[in-house]
Amino acid sequence: MTGSGTTVLTNCSVIDVAAEKATADRGVWIAHRRLREIGPADDVLADALADDPGVNVIDLDGAFLLPGLMNMHTHLGLTYTGSEPDRSPAARALRMAANALWSVRAGVTTIRLLGEHDGTDFDLRDAIRMGRHRGPTIITAGRPLCCTGGHGSGNGPSLELDGPAEFARGARTQIALGADLIKICISGGIGGIHESIFHSQMLPEEVTAVVTVAHGWNRLVTAHAGPAAAIDEALDCGLDGVEHGYALDDAVIAKMVALGTWLVPTLAVTSGEEFYKRHGAPSWILDKVRQAAEAHAAGIRAAIRAGARIALGTDMLPFEELDGTTATVRELELLVEAGLTPGAALRSATCVAAEYAGLAHDVGTIEAGKRADLIAVALNPLVNISHMRELTFVMKDGEPNTPAPEGTRSQ
Repeated sequence: MTGSGTTVLTNCSVIDVAAEKATADRGVWIAHRRLREIGPADDVLADALADDPGVNVIDLDGAFLLPGLMNMHTHLGLTYTGSEPDRSPAARALRMAANALWSVRAGVTTIRLLGEHDGTDFDLRDAIRMGRHRGPTIITAGRPLCCTGGHGSGNGPSLELDGPAEFARGARTQIALGADLIKICISGGIGGIHESIFHSQMLPEEVTAVVTVAHGWNRLVTAHAGPAAAIDEALDCGLDGVEHGYALDDAVIAKMVALGTWLVPTLAVTSGEEFYKRHGAPSWILDKVRQAAEAHAAGIRAAIRAGARIALGTDMLPFEELDGTTATVRELELLVEAGLTPGAALRSATCVAAEYAGLAHDVGTIEAGKRADLIAVALNPLVNISHMRELTFVMKDGEPNTPAPEGTRSQ
């Protein structure tokens, strides 16, 4: 922040995402990177000036202020089949650092990484925490755990293991490196030429071994998951979260709702072919996207109707261009198209995601004492979720950031 180090945001409406309510003529006082006071603009400004006559005042021009967005499934080091590979781990690290900056500029102030190479995710997370680099708050799983030849193996980030003992050791290895959670791959996915989205890849005893270790270290376990049968087995083993859910059925959805299992739908992954074509994806990936799209959308619609606990994630870079906006905003729109209200979609990327990430004490709502991670949009997104496309202001840890141009492409 400039000047004294304290800021007041004025001329804005503050959105209470939990209550789905926007209150006009608000002021927000930020001090020491935290939200100090939220209330009527004149009162907040008077209090701030009494405390610090040099306070920095930012007029938001009538915009709607929200908590910074959270993307719970992304990969900063992601490359696509057809993209030029990184020449070295150092090249990947530089690219990831740049992608972190662009993520914040797109209004995404917290991300959950679910599969990276080389341990760079741990180093980048810690550098951001220590203020050595600008970027979103990072929660990371390190390397995913898969069976030999499983999803993410080969040139991907996954650690190949077989049998309960190896999977248990794999979980311990990632925790020892600093993993905040553990990701397993219980089925195939779109990105593997020799695998099917609809086939299981891990044995129940392997899942149980990972869950036992992770829960013992107070870590959650989430799974890249396609078929309902594989998800059903993993739920019996204590799985905490499901990524994608390409082929959910009513029985497994009911089980997830009863257990309180988290679901990160990543609808953007199967929403269209333009993204894959732009990145030079081969025909077999396009075929997989087409095969998965209908079942994926139908399953997520059913999960929404049943009341599943949904957090937003894209499985794309948070700022990736998708249908004229960023992947994160497009995912919000897709969730609304699937049945969430605009308010519920916003919660999936703010207070609900914060609960899942264990950060509800710190982010996810605009309340005194919480971290000053904020965004503003020109019009009320509770009325129309597509108003999230008009980003006008971003603040991370109390520091204003320049919003990225609309639909920024990854580099």
